[in-house]
Amino acid sequence: MKAPLGDVGRGRGRRALASGLVAAALLLAACGGGGGDRGERTRTDTTCDGRIDGTAQVTVWFHAGPSAEYNTLRRQVQDFNRAQREVRVEVVTLPEQRPYNELVLSAAASGDLPDLLDFDGPRLYSHAWSGRIKPIDSCLSDGLRKDLLPSIRQQGTYAGRLYGIGTFDSGLGLYVRPSVLKKAGIRVPRGTEDAWTAREFTDILRTLRKAGYRYPLDMGLADAKPGEEWNTYGFAPAVWSAGGDLIDPRTFGTAEGFLNGPESVEALTILQNWVREGLVEPGRSEQAFVQERSVISWTGHWWYPDYTRKFPGDLAIVPLPDFGEGTVTGMGSWQWGVTSGDADGDAVWRFLAYLLKPDQIHRMSVANGAIPATHSAVKLSPEYAEGGAERLFIEQLTDGVARPRPRTPAYPAITEAFSRAFPKIMIDRAPVKATLDEAVEAIDKDLAAHDGYPKGGP
Repeated sequence: MKAPLGDVGRGRGRRALASGLVAAALLLAACGGGGGDRGERTRTDTTCDGRIDGTAQVTVWFHAGPSAEYNTLRRQVQDFNRAQREVRVEVVTLPEQRPYNELVLSAAASGDLPDLLDFDGPRLYSHAWSGRIKPIDSCLSDGLRKDLLPSIRQQGTYAGRLYGIGTFDSGLGLYVRPSVLKKAGIRVPRGTEDAWTAREFTDILRTLRKAGYRYPLDMGLADAKPGEEWNTYGFAPAVWSAGGDLIDPRTFGTAEGFLNGPESVEALTILQNWVREGLVEPGRSEQAFVQERSVISWTGHWWYPDYTRKFPGDLAIVPLPDFGEGTVTGMGSWQWGVTSGDADGDAVWRFLAYLLKPDQIHRMSVANGAIPATHSAVKLSPEYAEGGAERLFIEQLTDGVARPRPRTPAYPAITEAFSRAFPKIMIDRAPVKATLDEAVEAIDKDLAAHDGYPKGGP
């Protein structure tokens, strides 16, 4: 079974991740072909002026092939086109043989991007920096801006301006079986203020193994392959929680002393030690939790339907462990951006505004299981309401526990380096510090090649 397409997750969500990390990194160079003037101009343009001239045609690219999510979008387009006459929207059918990001790369190089582009959230910054998408501040009403979850606004903002907006977000945590923990004398955290410490969690895993669970923790190592976004999305939070980072969070000018700093090394050493002790499902299967070899699963919202069907009435979601500076979780999913072509921005926004209506957000979140992007749409989903089974995900996204992946045009290089280092550390059991040193070298090399990604664009 496949996870809801569009999620940043593991397992059945692999196709939902931003595929083609190398292609995405190359996009930075390819997108520079338009020159700095064009990139700078799009940063100051008003995308929406309140007028639509005549009947406007809007082309849309979507990352997913045939799926519940894709079918929902197509029905939304049909309903939108039937409801009014000023804007006609067309979802372009893309060849499935090529990774989505490769198609975006090719179109960006040739000037053939659609009017409305779908992209994985943290890729926004390279698109904005290169001038391929326009800021959309002028399009949003104050009411909609306030209605958006803070994580949606944060993920979509670059250099102080809003460039992207999503209709859903993601959630990350630990799935547990309370009955098993209670029998073993283990407390169940009540919320983010009550998260297990990393040391406490290590003892919990040892206790559960003694209770007969061969691999008490499933971390999704079956999907921790080099280049997979799951590695960065899923485990950068451990680095952040320890006080480390993937890059200098103030200047984004270097990874030296951050990704390979003592806090980052300590966090990943703890994770590696869990593997060394045999406390972690070694990656043979995605079904360790469902098959009851593991009783704690470090994963995201996309597994909730399967897990709750398997263990009705005996499933809870608790925060990730606190590695020293408080629990931290991941956030971010696919977003929409208005490209810097000749499309009528108001026409594109008319369709986006439709997708952002509470009932339409709910419609999509039902299809893909993701977290609704607005407070008003959240109210339509009992799972996320006060006392709901997935309420923790909302609390994390609204209370500052969730953190975006680095908001810099260098992100493709950062995630490429980290996502390759992670399986070396966890599966190959390579030395942590030396492996992170290699990742830092790759990131800083990319930064140097792009002159540190100057704010004015390429």
